[in-house]
Order: sequence, then C-alpha cells, then structure tokens
Amino acid sequence: MARKYFGTDGIRGRVGESPITPEFVMHLGYAAGQVLVADRGSLPEGQHPTVLIGKDTRISGYMLEAALEAGFTAAGVNVQLTGPMPTPAVAYLTRALRLQAGVVISASHNPFEDNGIKFFSESGQKLPDSVEETIEARLDTPIHTVGARQLGRARRIEDAAARYIEFCKSTFPNHLDLRGMRIVVDCAHGATYHIAPHVLHELGAEVIPIGNAPNGYNINDQCGATCTSALTAAVRHHGAQIGIALDGDGDRLMMADANGRIYDGDALVYIIARHRIQSNYMKGGVVGTLMTNLGMEHALGRLQIPFERANVGDRYVIERLQANGWTLGGETSGHILCLDKHTTGDGIVSALQVLRALRESGETLDAMTADLQNYAQVMINVPVIKGFKLDGCEAVKLAVDHAQAALENSGRIVLRASGTEPVIRVMVESPTAVEAQRWADNIATAVQGAVSLIAA
Repeated sequence: MARKYFGTDGIRGRVGESPITPEFVMHLGYAAGQVLVADRGSLPEGQHPTVLIGKDTRISGYMLEAALEAGFTAAGVNVQLTGPMPTPAVAYLTRALRLQAGVVISASHNPFEDNGIKFFSESGQKLPDSVEETIEARLDTPIHTVGARQLGRARRIEDAAARYIEFCKSTFPNHLDLRGMRIVVDCAHGATYHIAPHVLHELGAEVIPIGNAPNGYNINDQCGATCTSALTAAVRHHGAQIGIALDGDGDRLMMADANGRIYDGDALVYIIARHRIQSNYMKGGVVGTLMTNLGMEHALGRLQIPFERANVGDRYVIERLQANGWTLGGETSGHILCLDKHTTGDGIVSALQVLRALRESGETLDAMTADLQNYAQVMINVPVIKGFKLDGCEAVKLAVDHAQAALENSGRIVLRASGTEPVIRVMVESPTAVEAQRWADNIATAVQGAVSLIAA
C-alpha cells in the first residue's frame, strides 16, 4: 500500500497547508489513538493507553500539540506532555515510562514555517511501515468521540528534561569526565537548548552555549547542524577545543575542532568505529547510506570493518543494523546511530561517544580522521513539482550514463527523491572536485529540463 502522508521521517509540510493543519492533525491523533486502543497489548482491562507528546520550539507547536491532544483524548487515549523536548528524548521517555507510543511535533532541520509529526513505538523505535499504513487507512474515518467516562486525560511531565539529562550522561563512562575541555555547543534555538549545555557541564566541561534562546521563529536560522558557520566562529572566538552543533530536534550532530574545521556524520561515525575497533568493543560492522562518501567505505575497509549501504533515512539504517546484529551506523547529514546506547539517532549521545574516543585515545579529531580521505562530493537539490518521477526520463538517463562512462570506476552517482522535501537530490563523487561539479551540473540540468517539460 502506497503511503499518502507518511514519508521517511513522519509527516511533514508547511504549517497551514495540508496536511499540517489543526484539522488534519486532530484527525491524525484520533486515527493513531484508535490503532492504540485496538492494539492494547498487555494493558489491563479498563486502563487507557497512554502516549507521550513532545515538540521542538516552533511557534506552531502550541497549535499542533493541542490538536493532537484533542484527537487522542477523543479516542480514549491518555496524553502526557513534555513541552520542548528533543526527538531522541521522546523515544527514551516513551520506553522508560512504559508508554504505548511517543509523538514528536517537529520538522527537524527545516525552517520554522514548516512542522511535522513523527511517531515512536513503545520500544522507542520508529513505527513500522505497516503501522503507519494502518493509521493512514483510518484518517478518512469521522471522529466519533468516546463516551465521557472513556475520554482520555492529559497532564504535563515536569521532570522530563532532568530524566533525559541523566540518561544522556549514563552513556558516557563513569571513569571519564570532560574537565579541562572548553566546548561550544550550538543548540540551533531548538529542543536541546535547555538540555545539551547541562549534560556537558555536569560531565565537567566548560560550556559556551549558543543558539540557546528560542523565540518560536529562529529555530535552525543560520545556526545548528545545518549551518555550522556560527559554530566555527564561536569556537575560534572563545578558543574552544571542541564545537558541537545540533539541529532543531536534536537528532543530528556536526562537530568542529579548535581550528574550526567541521566534521560531518561520516567522519564522526568513522571516529567512533576506529576507537571501538582499537578498544576491542566493536560489534560487527557499520551501516551507511547511498549518500555515504566512498572514502569512508575505503577507510573502514583498511580497518577490516565491514560496511553496508542502506537507503537514505535513519529508519532504513536501523533496519540493516538490526538485520546484521550490528550497533553502529549513520548518515552524512549527522544522524548517528549507536544502538548499544539508544534506540534512535541522538545528537547529544553521539557527541558523547566521540568525546569518549578523544578522551580515551588522547588524540584530536584531526588525528583520528587522518586516514579518512573523502572523495570530492557535489550535491545539487533540484526543485520538482509534486508527484514528479524520474522513471521514464530518457534525457536524465542519458546524462547519467554519460557521466558514469566518464567516471568509470573512480566515482559514484546517486539520484534520489527526498523523503522530506519536493526535490531530486543529484549526488556525484569523483577524485577531483572539478569533475564532480561538472557531471553533477550536467545531470541536474537534465532533471530541470524534464521537470520543465512536465510543467509546460
């Protein structure tokens, strides 16, 4: 069954436009509530299922939170509200509190005008496709509010942030601390603003927080993991050894060294893997994605660490990790999965694993990535009309074939539709930046031409 609303990371869009409207979100809460009521699991008779709702700092979060609450309670489901809370915190708290589901109101790294809804199961993992399809099938069902005695209740959890802070700290070894380290942390004016600085401070670091003054409109605005110039400037200005950049909902991570050099998800996964293999606690191999740099695959190979690619999206990385019995994977964009520490990608927890590697090895970020030589990689996002498909675009196929023949075996080409935005991502890797740019431009032009023909 094709999904109409759910993408690779929940439901996402522009606020006020379908599907991110209060009416739709209330129906979504009701439909999800019906699924939970129908599948009560081990709940005793008469006990209501309970969901946890967290959100990032977007102004629209208030509206969507109220709509979800109304939908769930109308279906007879209890609701616990955390207020601003990172996505991985909702996953953890859902599992720790033994609740039936968790919901995050966030559009992750997107601007404040967007928002989205994503779900976690009782185990703290993304909902399987089959459950999302079941929820979608109920979205056209009219809301029939349960009787007054069966209505769900709603309450706020006052200590949610403190619980999650302690969880994050627990993923860092007891015998280590961060004393003597000056760390800049960019919270992207998002959901980690009141959490990440405390985690690092309580582990002993001197913390310089930036991007920690959300006002509802400035989330991800020229800051955070998707715009690291603010982090670089702050690290240099304050003479910090390390910079940490998170995104709006706290599941992405980028880091900077003392010189302001940025280390992306590939580099950080490599650091964790290298440290684990050298410390004899590496379990299996590493899962990346179609977008993971070829240089990382080769570097892991030199360490005798198996590597596998999944489709883009952390849910697909998790699927391959679980299938292989491995624990470490991630995306170039900064989604890093340490399944021995958490059930989902977590920017704070991942940063702590990198800091552990630095502390135990005594090396710098630069030294730990000395053997990681990335291929030049060019990414072009080509805007497309809704419903555009690459299948059958002969001009695009010819452009790709031409580029692949020129690159032979020394590069990679990836074309894929984004799961979160109306764009086709054109990615080309080559030993030289000039060649990568040349062929990426050629393919992107072909895609633009195909879009124009359809739109005409």
